[in-house]
Order: sequence, then C-alpha cells, then structure tokens
Amino acid sequence: MRKTLIALMFAAALPTVAMAMPEGQGPMGGPEGHMMGGPGHGGEHGMRGKGGPFSQLDLTREQRQQIGKLMGEQREGRQQLVKKYLDKLPAAEQKAMNDEMAAAKQKTQADIRALLKPDQQKKFDEMAKKRAERKAEWQQFQAWKAQQPQKAQ
Repeated sequence: MRKTLIALMFAAALPTVAMAMPEGQGPMGGPEGHMMGGPGHGGEHGMRGKGGPFSQLDLTREQRQQIGKLMGEQREGRQQLVKKYLDKLPAAEQKAMNDEMAAAKQKTQADIRALLKPDQQKKFDEMAKKRAERKAEWQQFQAWKAQQPQKAQ
C-alpha cells in the first residue's frame, strides 16, 4: 500500500513537469533539433538559468548538452519505473487515478487562464488548441505504427 501511494504521488507530479515545458518545444524541439538538451528539456535552459543546479559551474555548450542528455535519460528511467508499478494497479484504480489527474490538470489550466488578461487568454486558448491537435496527430501516428507489421532484421 505504501509503495502504491508513493507511486501514485509521483505519477500525479509528472503532468506538472510536462506543463512546465515552454510552448513550441515538441518531442523533437529545441534549436539543435534533438530530443534532450534544448530549452525546456533540462538541457541548456535548466542549467544556465538563474539559480539552476549547474548555473555556477560555467559549463561549456558540450557539457550542458551531455548533462542534459544524462538528465533526460534519468527522467525516462524514472517514468519507466513509475509505469512499471502503476501497471500493477487494478484497472479500476488506474482509471480513477487517470480521471483524478485529468481533473487536476483541467482545474490548473482554468486557474492559469483566469490569471491572464483577455489578449493573453486568447493566445492561451490558441496554444491549447495547437497542443490538442498535436496530441491527436501523435495518437493517430501511434495507432498507425501499432498496426504496421514488425520487420525482421
């Protein structure tokens, strides 16, 4: 029970991290065009900003990229670990958790929108629409990919 609670709390925090990603940074985002290391992915942005964990080390661009890659790998490992334990939950609890996380995300989005000025709200709504479109495209791609026969190597 204790491990389940810890896993649920960790899983509930994951959407918050995802929301912290700046607009325009998709899975292949960033000026370098690769997954990790670009702004918003723990790469350069997270390490050279004020108060960042590596801001006082005067890292080179290559060091920032390598550290960003390592941090990305660590994040992926944590996500796989959480998924491993969450998959062990009964289906009803998984659905309840997903519903609760979706409701919390929706509330946070509404609270953020309420803080914005009308012109900012319009832009916020446009950004949300684009995110929804990208998500739908990604889901279509994943469904298509799952239907493709596995090629023998």
